[in-house]
Amino acid sequence: MKNNLNPAKGMRDFLPVEQEVRDYVERTIIDVYKTSGFELIETPVVENIDNLMGSQGGDNLKLIYKILKRGNKLDLNKKDLKEDDIVELGLRYDLTIPLSRFYCNNRHNLPAVVKAIQVGNVFRAERAQKGRYRSFKQCDIDIIGDGSSNAEIELLAASARALNALNVENFQIKINDRRILKSVILHSGFDDASFDSVCVILDKLDKIGYSGIEKELIAKGYDKDSISSIINVTNHLNTGNLFVLADYGVPVDVLENMNYIINNVKKIAKGKYEIVYDFSLVRGMGYYTGPIFEIVYKDLGYSIAGGGRYDTMIGEFIGQDIPAVGFSIGFERLVNKLIDDKFTVPGLNKLALFYKASDDFTEVMNFSDILRSEGYAVTINMIPKKLNKTLEQLSKNGFSKFCIYNIENCEIKELN
Repeated sequence: MKNNLNPAKGMRDFLPVEQEVRDYVERTIIDVYKTSGFELIETPVVENIDNLMGSQGGDNLKLIYKILKRGNKLDLNKKDLKEDDIVELGLRYDLTIPLSRFYCNNRHNLPAVVKAIQVGNVFRAERAQKGRYRSFKQCDIDIIGDGSSNAEIELLAASARALNALNVENFQIKINDRRILKSVILHSGFDDASFDSVCVILDKLDKIGYSGIEKELIAKGYDKDSISSIINVTNHLNTGNLFVLADYGVPVDVLENMNYIINNVKKIAKGKYEIVYDFSLVRGMGYYTGPIFEIVYKDLGYSIAGGGRYDTMIGEFIGQDIPAVGFSIGFERLVNKLIDDKFTVPGLNKLALFYKASDDFTEVMNFSDILRSEGYAVTINMIPKKLNKTLEQLSKNGFSKFCIYNIENCEIKELN
């Protein structure tokens, strides 16, 4: 039987030139976050299944990779076997649940306000397709212990600095608040039990438009007057005047809070990016309790970053609510866009040094160290029979120069 040489469905291999970009993007984001006062932590990719399943992760709960019990704990011959009998662990589907558990487990060794960086792979049993993977990297920053809106401002500013450091500019931050959504949806005549379902449909506005939203709400059997009301609100509330939302039952302090965030982020942005209120922004995680935000860039049909406040999640672990807010850069989407835009890692000066079989290899190695001291990243290879073909391949992999070793005169040449 032939072995399948492809990665598992929804997983990927990365060529050296791709990995270079990935490493650079990750280093840059982490460095910017560190200089912004955040500290790097690490959590396991495996979590207790009860933590994952009880996390209000929306549709992601259907996508969890579950891990069977080990050894004699796994009894497949048990009568009336249920999933709970054979599963006790799962792969994390995001970094927020592990962070909340981490905080609860280590809070006595942590400062009153925690500012954490997490970078790592998460796993979702998605339907594999272009741009949607079953294993992908996330870059998160979170602030735990600060209930003020300054925490949102700090997260957004730090994430914007990280994107700017990668020459990503002129993006747009969209912001909303789950409390606004709930007030307006209930004020429009929907009941509390319908809130999540209506949110899921509103979240599709940029894909299906107002007529599509109306059709989906009708198909759900909702009251026509309620549908008309929510369509009217969605169509007319992106005016910049947040305080008209008070007419739809939104508390004034929530609106003042939103206005405070938007105005301060605008001042910090100094024209490099913008922030706008977007009533149709929903975000799928059920654990969000306040402001939510996304970043859209160029003409991409999806966001490249997102997050929000989740003030009750930690309380699920310890019975005491602790304010928390987080933001995640969509690492894969950002890297894919940079690669498509022919992004090259700055400062890399890759050189291929070729030698003949008759050369003294020790001398070749010594010469390569001299080149490295001059700022080159040097790879050493015996000169191939088809040099031009090799040079072509090296060029595709980010090499800019080459030379053929000669003890008397080693000329460095450019790779076209």
